Amino acid sequence: MEHQLFAEEDVTTRKQVKLVQEGEYVAEVEVEVIESDEGWAPYLSLQDVRKLDAVRKALRDGDLAAATKAARIFRLTPVTG
Repeated sequence: MEHQLFAEEDVTTRKQVKLVQEGEYVAEVEVEVIESDEGWAPYLSLQDVRKLDAVRKALRDGDLAAATKAARIFRLTPVTG
């Protein structure tokens, strides 16, 4: 007997930009949000979660070259002291 978590037609995806902040940097990471009538929706794919984690680690390590492979990177500038 084969079990299926949800019918394929019940699943929709949409692109969304997630922000990841580490120190003085913010990354815009594009991910696909998965929506379903069943389960814990909305959620991200494992691949997108790993992408977010990789960008966060690269920013934390100061590796902007690695972070820019998967995201747009911005430096935060304080407006007031």
